[in-house]
Amino acid sequence: MDLKGFHSRMQPAIDAELRAVVGSPKLTVFTGLREMLAYQLGWEGDGSGVEAQGKRIRPLLVTLTAEAVGGEWQKALPAAAATELLHNFSLIHDDIEDASLLRRGRPTLWSKWGIALAINAGDAMYALAFEAIHRLEQTIGAEAVFKAGSVLTDTCLQLTGGQHLDISYEDSRDIPLESYWPMVTGKTAALLSACVQLGAICGGADSSTSELLHRFGYSLGLCFQIQDDWLGIWGDEAETGKSKASDLVAGKKSLPILYGLKQGGAFSREWLSRSLGTFDTDHLAELLVEDGAREYTESQAKQYIQEAMSALEQAGLTNDAGQALQELATSLLNRRF
Repeated sequence: MDLKGFHSRMQPAIDAELRAVVGSPKLTVFTGLREMLAYQLGWEGDGSGVEAQGKRIRPLLVTLTAEAVGGEWQKALPAAAATELLHNFSLIHDDIEDASLLRRGRPTLWSKWGIALAINAGDAMYALAFEAIHRLEQTIGAEAVFKAGSVLTDTCLQLTGGQHLDISYEDSRDIPLESYWPMVTGKTAALLSACVQLGAICGGADSSTSELLHRFGYSLGLCFQIQDDWLGIWGDEAETGKSKASDLVAGKKSLPILYGLKQGGAFSREWLSRSLGTFDTDHLAELLVEDGAREYTESQAKQYIQEAMSALEQAGLTNDAGQALQELATSLLNRRF
């Protein structure tokens, strides 16, 4: 069975597990709260459907990994649901902190219900992620709950730490290039790494395989974020759904921008003076190319592609699920520059 076949089998089961957790009587007693979460997850409201639900890449990584290491992917469904809930918790709060009005083509939760209720809904999503993890006791036992819970807790701390750095860097004019890595490790690499770690736990992987998968997930996450940074400046807006000017306008310290600032050339001078008036983002993007920022960003992405695929190859996951996991990784790591 290839990736498409696994996807068609796993995604409906992942969605059913998510619905079971979000439909918990512990939550539904509070009128309107479940509806907000259902809207965020793309199930209900205007514009609901497949596009609004997102790609569900993170839970798919969990189930594929569990099957690839010799387990049964169905037993990993609670952990898969937990990663998607945690991901959406971070999206809800990120949208508030970034004042984003749209998410997947629809009004963000805070722009629809207000900041206070959206913060509260994000907190509920966070709590439900741990509710989902506890459901692992029914599939693979209490010891797995403890291990998986520890991974999830550590991931939450890294997510919030990475977001803290991202926000605090925006108003700083002197951030060294090296400061980029702890920020994106927290914001992106931590959760993708957690997905494969949770899959390894649920599938009963040995310590050596688990360590290799941890390295795979970490490098996968770093490459994924580096590619997003590239797309945020030079990508096709019609394909990415994101304005090429947004990172430059918002002051985001993405990898190309930090590299350009380090060079201290024309880009650095013009970008640092952008608050003094209007500026041409296309011109700034061209200056970044002249400074070597695009070439540097692409080289860093390629380095982490190699590291991710090397770790996955060393893990020796040769069954159908292992091949599908490699196929998924390849599709994520080779997004169009």
